[in-house]
Amino acid sequence: MSSLAGNTKTGEISKPKDAETQTQAVRILPSSEAQVIRHLHPALLLSLFLIRFNALVADPVKTMTSSIPIVAVIQAVYAVTCLPPAGSQGVKPAKKLRPGEKKKSGSEAVGPNIAVTTLVALILSVIATLGLHVILVLFGAPFLTHVSHTLLCSAHLAVLGLFPLFYTRGVSSKDWLEILSAAAPSDEAFGGLVGACLGAWLGAVPIPLDWDREWQKWPVTILCGIYAGYLAGKLLGGTIVFGRTFR
Repeated sequence: MSSLAGNTKTGEISKPKDAETQTQAVRILPSSEAQVIRHLHPALLLSLFLIRFNALVADPVKTMTSSIPIVAVIQAVYAVTCLPPAGSQGVKPAKKLRPGEKKKSGSEAVGPNIAVTTLVALILSVIATLGLHVILVLFGAPFLTHVSHTLLCSAHLAVLGLFPLFYTRGVSSKDWLEILSAAAPSDEAFGGLVGACLGAWLGAVPIPLDWDREWQKWPVTILCGIYAGYLAGKLLGGTIVFGRTFR
C-alpha cells in the first residue's frame, strides 16, 4: 500500500491519457505521387474556377451545379493520394517475419478502408452542407430568396473545406472540438478550412458597394473568396504555419 501511495502525489488527480495528448498535425504522405498531386491540386482548382468564372457570373446556379462534381473528384483524388485516412495513424506496421517464421493469424495490421473512408467523408460533407447553409443565412445570406444559390455555395464550401478534414479526422469528437474551437494544429486540411471561411466572410465586402457590376450579385464574390481563401490557407497551413496552434 505504501509503495502505491508513494507513486501518487498528495492532492494530485490523475488525468486520462486522452486529455493530455494533443491532436497532431496531419502530414502529407511521403510518396512521389503525393508530392506531385499536392502541387497540381491547387492549380487544377484555380484553373477550373477561372475557366468557369464568366459562366458563374452569367448563371451562378447552373455553373455551381455542374462544377461541384468535378471539384468533388479533384478533392477525392487529392485526399486519397496525399492524405492519411482517418484511423491510419494508430495502425502499427506489420512485423517483418524472420526466415522460417510462420505468419500468425490475426497478427497482421489492418488499416482503414480508403474507399469507405472517402465515401463517408463525402456523405458527411453533403450533410454538413445544410448546416453551412444555415450559417450563411445567419451571416446575412438571403433567407427567402436565392435558396439554391446559397445551398450550392455551401456545398462548394463543404467539399473544399470540410471533406479533407472528414477524410483525415473522421468523426473523432476530440479532434472536431479542437477544430471548431480553432485550437487544432495547422496543416493543409485545417488551414484550407480556415482560409475558406475567412475568404467567404471577406468575399461579402464588395456586394453592397455601389459599383453596379454583374459579378457583385450573390454569391459570386462569396465563392471567389472561398476558393481564394481555401488555396491560400492550404498553402500556409502546409508550410509556414504547419503544426502551430493559435490558442
